[in-house]
Order: sequence, then structure tokens, then C-alpha cells
Amino acid sequence: MSDRLMLLDSASLYFRAFYGVPDTVEAPDGRPVNAVRGFLDMIAKLVTTYEPTHLVACWDDDWRPQWRVDLIPTYKTHRVAEVVAGAPDVEEVPDPLETQVPVIREALATLGVPVVGRAAHEADDVIGSYASQASMPVDVVTGDRDLFQLVDDARDVRVVYTGRGMSNLEVLTDAAVVAKYGILPSQYADFATLRGDASDGLPGVAGVGDKTAASLLAAHGDLAGIRAAAATGEGIAAGVRAKVLAAADYLDVAPTVVAVVRDLDLPPVPRITAPDAAAVDALATRWSLGSSAERAAAALHARA
Repeated sequence: MSDRLMLLDSASLYFRAFYGVPDTVEAPDGRPVNAVRGFLDMIAKLVTTYEPTHLVACWDDDWRPQWRVDLIPTYKTHRVAEVVAGAPDVEEVPDPLETQVPVIREALATLGVPVVGRAAHEADDVIGSYASQASMPVDVVTGDRDLFQLVDDARDVRVVYTGRGMSNLEVLTDAAVVAKYGILPSQYADFATLRGDASDGLPGVAGVGDKTAASLLAAHGDLAGIRAAAATGEGIAAGVRAKVLAAADYLDVAPTVVAVVRDLDLPPVPRITAPDAAAVDALATRWSLGSSAERAAAALHARA
């Protein structure tokens, strides 16, 4: 079987599982396990459909790194549950989901799926580093459009996008990104910088939306080219030029915030191995996971 690496944007998936699966089933200790069950069912479907030989659950060791906040103070501000002086920011996570995250970690360990995070970095950065350094084809599974910047046909890096649900997965290649936005994946980070993203607290350039951002990139290639045109006034409409110039301070720092880190030193990814059936049965019993753990284990066993 040909090698293929699958990178899971873990938080993106377990949030989707939490909101997509009814919370009627509880573990013996009373905690809901809908996110755990949903996450395991996602693994079963993804592994069966895309047939990876290597699998990593990429983790937010720091969901809101200070170095990004230093550059853009509004970065993910609306997701902060509370601000305590001198303490790290705490992400607003529903209590019924927060209690399930340790169980998700336990389930991944039981299944033999490595969990990889890095201090002061988000899962996006772990994904970006693995995808950029991989010597095999890569599938990035996420509901985060920011990771479209990693799509690269030449290196066989695709994004399996969950934004429309697990029954409507989209596989993004170079052509798919061009069809969706009118830009190349290599331009996506500049595109996101220009249009902004309210979900991440990125203001963007005031008055510049998707269409204007795409047309600017088509005309000038990248953000540096757009800013150079704005500086000289050549090849750019006066109104748009004024907007770009007015956003100079933001454009000085935003590209560093938006671009995923690609050079983290990360452990090698082992091949998928067959999970221990007795351990999986014990996990399923302990947390009332029904057949979800069994399906995930079976999918992994088939790829071992």
C-alpha cells in the first residue's frame, strides 16, 4: 500500500462532533460522551475513505499563542472565557465538552494514534510543519479555511474540509481552491489577510472582501505586490489604494499571524498499527462508547 499521511485538526473535529451528535448517552460517571463517540466515528470514516498509512492527531498546546496576540491583540479575543492577570487565556469551551477532552485523549492513546502539539503553537502550526516536511502525500482534515494555504498539488497535499459536515466532505486541490476563490493556494494566506476573518478576530483591510482581495491578487501576485502598487499608485484604483494604505499598520503584522508555521521540529510519525482489541473493549465499556470505538479500531486495523 502506498504511504499517505493524515493530519487531524483535533479540536476542529471534536467541536464539530460535540455539536453534531446528541448528548443523550452518558458514561457511568455521568459525563456525556457525544463528542468522544462522534470523534471516533469521524476517525473510522476518514481512515476508511482516504486510506492513510500514517495518522496524527494534531493538538492545540496553545490555542492563542502570545506571539500572535502581541502582533494583533484582537486575535481570537471573542473566544476567551475569562481574563486573569498573569494567567494564560482560557478558551471558552462548553463544560459538557471540556469533560470529554481527557476521554478523547485516552481513546487516541488506546487506538495507538499519536497526539502531537507544541508549546506556544496551535494545531495549525503542527499541521503546517508536518505537511511541509512530509516525504509522502498528505491529507489535512479540518474545518478551518486557514489551512487551505497548505494545499499543494506538486507535493500531493490536500485538505479534506469538514465545513459542510461529515456527509459532505470536500477534498481541496489546487483546482478546487481556484474554483472556490479565484486564487491559488499559495495566495490564500494573503487573501485571508486582506479580507480578514471575524472568527479569528482578524479585522482585514476595511472595505476589502473576497472579490476585491482576489482581483488584487490576480493583478499583483501577492501582498507585497499589492502594497508596492498602492505605494506608487500604478495599476490600482484610487479607492482601493487608499484602503490598502490606511491598513499599513495591520498589513505589517497580519501575514505573520495568518501564516501557519512550517518549520517546527516534530517527532516522526509511526505507521498505523492494529489496536489491542481487549484494550479497546475495556475503553468502550469504561466510557459507554458503544460501537464507535470498535468501528475506529476496525478501520485502523484494516490499514495496519
